[in-house]
Amino acid sequence: MAQFDQFGPRRRIPDGIAAKTSRGAFGRTWWGKQFVETIESIADAGRLSRGRTYARGGQVISLELRPGRIDGDVQGSQVEPFSASVSIAVLDPFDMDALMSDVQESPGMLTELASGSVPRALGPRLLLSSASQLDFDCTCPDSGWPCKHAAALTYLAAERIDEDPTRLLALRGVDLDALVGFVEDAEATVDPDDHFGDATTLPALPDPLFSPAADDLEASLLRIALRTADVDERGVRSAMAELDALYRRMGGA
Repeated sequence: MAQFDQFGPRRRIPDGIAAKTSRGAFGRTWWGKQFVETIESIADAGRLSRGRTYARGGQVISLELRPGRIDGDVQGSQVEPFSASVSIAVLDPFDMDALMSDVQESPGMLTELASGSVPRALGPRLLLSSASQLDFDCTCPDSGWPCKHAAALTYLAAERIDEDPTRLLALRGVDLDALVGFVEDAEATVDPDDHFGDATTLPALPDPLFSPAADDLEASLLRIALRTADVDERGVRSAMAELDALYRRMGGA
């Protein structure tokens, strides 16, 4: 078990990223609040409380949100800052398809997304639902889940989501422009009277270039294998020729 009394008080820094939320709960918008509540329902409450203190105290030096990760440097009790990270599972292909279907099937969602707003109805798709979708890491000696340094990143990330809820989309691995473009293209090609796509014209299958497998094989290794089986040189040459002819017939050459 970690001995917290050995870590010492945090070192104050003059130019850290101080939280805008000076008191009360983090998350002033619906998405920011839901993000915080989801994290707090999964992670250790005591550790998160220390993280809020660090976030409000300006101990975070840098903060970066990218698909599947929140990264940052946090000044703790030691001379050098700690590098902390929060890993958030990106949507798998199945969940991504479900998200796209929700947007396609719900009038107005596409307009909201295109304007930089995220419909609340997508909450079940975007918010975390279990501890398996979340992880914390830090270079500090505290083995808690999370340590206060990683916890501080989550609260500042919530404020970034307050400013722009589409950042939660990015955290879950959703490219907003690609999502909007995909749905717009799909809507433009759908015939409302052809529900099953019977009249859809599909592109022709590509005509792949033929390349006999023998051309990609290491012929010397095959010859060695044949000789190991006590095949004489005439048999080796014959086998190589037959194999080449077989591959070419299979390829239609």
